[in-house]
Amino acid sequence: MKVLFIINPKSGKRDGPGLEALISEESRKQGFEFLIHRLHSDDKEEDIKYEIDAYAPDIVAGAGGDGTINFLAKLLKNTNIPLLIIPLGSANGMAKELGIGNRMDVAFGLITKGFTKSIDILNINGQWCIHLADVGLNARIVKRFENDSKRGLWTYARHLFSEIFLIKKYTFHINADGSNFSRKAVSLTFANASKYGTGAVINPVGKLNDGKFELVIIKPFPRIKLISIAIKMFLGTLQTSEYVEVISCSEALIRTSRSTTLQIDGEVCGKVKEIKIHILQESLRVIIPENL
Repeated sequence: MKVLFIINPKSGKRDGPGLEALISEESRKQGFEFLIHRLHSDDKEEDIKYEIDAYAPDIVAGAGGDGTINFLAKLLKNTNIPLLIIPLGSANGMAKELGIGNRMDVAFGLITKGFTKSIDILNINGQWCIHLADVGLNARIVKRFENDSKRGLWTYARHLFSEIFLIKKYTFHINADGSNFSRKAVSLTFANASKYGTGAVINPVGKLNDGKFELVIIKPFPRIKLISIAIKMFLGTLQTSEYVEVISCSEALIRTSRSTTLQIDGEVCGKVKEIKIHILQESLRVIIPENL
């Protein structure tokens, strides 16, 4: 078995000097061959695609956060090469979604003992999303977080607290699978997955391979309700809130009342007034701990 490790040294946790030594150790234990590529700022998609084609690995293992995994998913979609997540990011949302969590030991164990699962991915304004994207409240927090030199849950929480006092309302004109409607909201999430890296469940009905994604609409709410909404998110019962609406669809067109920041898999993509989304069903193979 051949494994190509793509390491992002700029990820939230960094990889530390021991990651390459750990790869060598696991190679001896499990009996796989490997090649390591450390991402550089001037690496282009075609450079990594060439590396994949030249080495012809059985597995591509991405060591980084959700942005790194998104980058590799674009290259591996519609191929037979599965993607393994080695969690090194600040939140590791997709790793948690797949049952790997923050544990590198779990991830390494999947090289020879994991199961392969095909999942959906989203195309959002021509960009790919495997986890979660949104506009509004959370996207602005992600933008603050991206510009902060510090990482981690507490940094995210600090920016959340600051943003709560600046909540903006938007009018979204939505066409979902041919049905037209408008909603006033403070946040609109395009959810392929179910939860953020914090563990907060934004999309309780989300499944990665059902051919659908969810529009999760957070309607304007009194600030006093913030704690109760947060509790419902961590309990996985957000859909029961009177301020939340969840709509499943396979394609959507959203127009906003004014430009708003869009983030995809933790990466800020700039401001938009129109968002086009469609789903590619079971187009990416990933490695998971259980045969689900």
